Amino acid sequence: MPYADLSTGVRLYYDDVGSGPTLIALHGWLGTGRLHLGHVIDWLSPRFRVIAPSLRGYGNSRPPQRDFPNDFYYQDAEDVLALMDVLGVDTAHIIGYSDGGEVALIAAGTQPQRFASVAVWGAVGYFGEAMRPVAQRSAPATFLSDDPELMALHGIENAKAFVGGWIRAVVYMIDRGGDISLSLAPKITCPVMLMLGDQDTLNPQAFGQRFVDATPNGRLVMFEQCGHPIHDEQTDAFQLTLNAFWKLPR
Repeated sequence: MPYADLSTGVRLYYDDVGSGPTLIALHGWLGTGRLHLGHVIDWLSPRFRVIAPSLRGYGNSRPPQRDFPNDFYYQDAEDVLALMDVLGVDTAHIIGYSDGGEVALIAAGTQPQRFASVAVWGAVGYFGEAMRPVAQRSAPATFLSDDPELMALHGIENAKAFVGGWIRAVVYMIDRGGDISLSLAPKITCPVMLMLGDQDTLNPQAFGQRFVDATPNGRLVMFEQCGHPIHDEQTDAFQLTLNAFWKLPR
């Protein structure tokens, strides 16, 4: 199993499959590359070298244990950029789902010269006030404590503390104005695509449009009658949309 010891002080596990241009694939909250994006990785690997890390503290990426400081999205983005350094990847495409999408947007806004394209879904770079009750409804953490396999996968000993830490950090971001990566959007010079389901209660269309309007080369694609995990709920349309974005055949 491949591991990388990073300059940020963490050890990341990562999948590295396929051949072609390098593509970084980032999972969401409580996921790993394979858990959240397995069929996406398999679909992409004939045409890309896909690097899919488990972000710090998730899956086999320990130490350290996963926690949620106020800047955890930026911390994860720094890890992704450090992983690219260790693997000798100068430039790459990057995709991300949910929290992984937020991390991808930060990474591309922090070092824009290193990315050929950015495509994310379930992420908009901004947490509005409507996000507060959605985040708070994650407590109590019974959805996690009732899933011993998921607890074991991430080495979580206290579900209440784990979920509470995430909620606290998200509420802090909202209280600070909600800017996750919106202020970085003008710096992302490569093509950017945000994909949102029209039934995604976490990410309103207006927020996605606001982000892409701030980029030099951005677009928003909406999926009708679709929720947060577009890649699972509308797999064919998701693949067609990415192929068109990259100008690739199906």
